[in-house]
Amino acid sequence: MSTKRKITPEETAATAEENLLMDLFEQPGHLIRRANQIAVSMFFETMNVDVTPIQYSILRMLQESPGIDQVTLAGLVALDKSTAADIAVRLESRGWIHREVIARRQRRLSLTAEGEAALNAMVPAVHTLRDRILASLEPAEKKEFMRLLKKFVHLNNEQSRAPLQRSEARD
Repeated sequence: MSTKRKITPEETAATAEENLLMDLFEQPGHLIRRANQIAVSMFFETMNVDVTPIQYSILRMLQESPGIDQVTLAGLVALDKSTAADIAVRLESRGWIHREVIARRQRRLSLTAEGEAALNAMVPAVHTLRDRILASLEPAEKKEFMRLLKKFVHLNNEQSRAPLQRSEARD
């Protein structure tokens, strides 16, 4: 006969509770959310300008692809169309972009000279931000972290509510 001790319901509940508490810090979704919180916080601390991470990405994409329409821009920065439109209105009100009505009520977007100057002024802070985000990693870890992060985003792009719409040549 087995002399194995029977686990009480209290012990089972305690173990389940312990596992739940431990598991939170092993959950990829939780860690990604925390990483995003940290990255956004560092963005605002580092940038020294009143711009959000999404506004910055829109400005960068317009610098890279001047004259694209608002729908294409939304796909290139992985935003839904209405969010991209709202942000474009805000950036236009700051004098950083120009929106021009084109066919089928679409808008062609481009940086203004003021927007180009603002974006160029952000470049040193963007490099500092990248360095700060990766600072706690060793050189090989930085490379591996970026490789895995890009791989994760690329392989799971279609799971997003607003998938990135980039050509394969740019990935």
